[in-house]
Amino acid sequence: MGPDGSTGTLALTPASRGSALAAWLGKRGGALAIFILLFVVWEVAVRLTGIKEYLLPAPSKVWTEFWKRHEIVAGGAWATTHEIVVGYVLAVVVSIPLALAIAYSRFMEQAVYPVIVFLQIVPKIAIAPLFIIWFGFGFTPKVLLVFLLSFFPIVVSSIAGFKSADRDVMDFARTTGAGGLRLFLKISLPQALPHMFTGYRLSLGIAWLVIVASEMLTGTPGVGGFLWQEYNSLVYAHILLAILTIGIVGFALDRLMGLAEARLRAM
Repeated sequence: MGPDGSTGTLALTPASRGSALAAWLGKRGGALAIFILLFVVWEVAVRLTGIKEYLLPAPSKVWTEFWKRHEIVAGGAWATTHEIVVGYVLAVVVSIPLALAIAYSRFMEQAVYPVIVFLQIVPKIAIAPLFIIWFGFGFTPKVLLVFLLSFFPIVVSSIAGFKSADRDVMDFARTTGAGGLRLFLKISLPQALPHMFTGYRLSLGIAWLVIVASEMLTGTPGVGGFLWQEYNSLVYAHILLAILTIGIVGFALDRLMGLAEARLRAM
């Protein structure tokens, strides 16, 4: 305890919470205002024009349906997110060591990199039916599809990032006695992060869209399966609910990726 009897832990005062909220609104207020404006315009347009609900439900109707079916929607979103995260993490774990080997080994670059470039050109979505034939419907083929879609952009962008280190800076650092590991952690990795995360975020978006499409085609559990079910039932409020859920979860994953990049670059 401190001399004033406090426990020594930091607590957010109302003033500090207000400052944090003001800072957040300063950064995100514009985007938040545009989203709110779009939904307000959508609601007012539907009410003023008298558009039939089966053509374009109002946001208030979509919100009502969400509360009625939130458990189903949340379950589908979690199932798809789980598949994305497992496949994506697997791709990162495999890609980073391979990218390091190719970036720092002339033999690996000449022997392995051309194979990666060739395989990257192969349309990945064409391989999805083979995964279904080999592994059936379910979790495994979708995780493998996410892995396949994520692997190539991650490894290619990581190689470009590791090769982007400023040679003059590296040479100067060596004159100060910096070793290989220190050079990598302090120079190569920070300079590589923008290239790496460009590929990471691109592959995450592609994997998210394709996994939703695969769920729609196969009717397997997930937000894509929910969307296809509602297309067949012609409940348009539910269709819009599924589309908005896909957008919100995809946006949240992209924001998490952005936060991870900011945290790593600040280290």
